[in-house]
Amino acid sequence: MFTRFSRLWLFPILVSFTTVFFLLSQPASSFARDLRVGVIDIQKAVSGTKEWKREFLSFKTSFNREKKLISKKEEQLKKMIENLNKQGMVLNPELKKKKEGEVLKKKREHVRYGHDRNEEPAKKEKEIPGRILKKMADVIKKIGKEKNFSMILEKKTGLYFDNSIDLTTLAIQAYNKK
Repeated sequence: MFTRFSRLWLFPILVSFTTVFFLLSQPASSFARDLRVGVIDIQKAVSGTKEWKREFLSFKTSFNREKKLISKKEEQLKKMIENLNKQGMVLNPELKKKKEGEVLKKKREHVRYGHDRNEEPAKKEKEIPGRILKKMADVIKKIGKEKNFSMILEKKTGLYFDNSIDLTTLAIQAYNKK
C-alpha cells in the first residue's frame, strides 16, 4: 500500500506529531503553580511617593516665581514702549532712534530670558520622574524577590488584572520607607 519512499517520509512526521501531541496534552497546572505575577501602575507609583510630591511642590513654587518675574519684566517693557510712543512726537529724531534701539534690545533680552527660563523647567520636569523611576525600579525588583513573584508587569500592558495582584500601594510604601 505505501511505497518505501512514503514510509520513510511519513514516519518522522508521525513521530513528531505524536511527541508534540503528548507534550501539549500534559496538564499545565504544574507550570502555572510556580508562576506568580504582579502588576503595578508605575506612573501612579512614582507620583505617589513623598519625594515626588516634595520635588513637584518645589518645582511648582520656583516655576511660579519665575513666571511672576517674567510677567513683571514684560510689564516694564510695555511701559517703556508706551513711554516711547507718547514721547515719540516731541523727541528729536536721533534721541528717538536711540530710545527705539534700547527698547528693541530690551525686547530681545526679554524674549531670550523667557526662552531660557522655559527650557530649564522642561529639563527639570523630565529629570525628576526619571530619577525617581530608577529608584522605584530597584524597589519593585526588591518586592519581586521578597514576595517570590515570577514577574511584575506594568498595569497598562494588560486589559484586566485582579486588584489582589496590584502592587502599586506596596511599592509606594516601600519607596517612602527607603
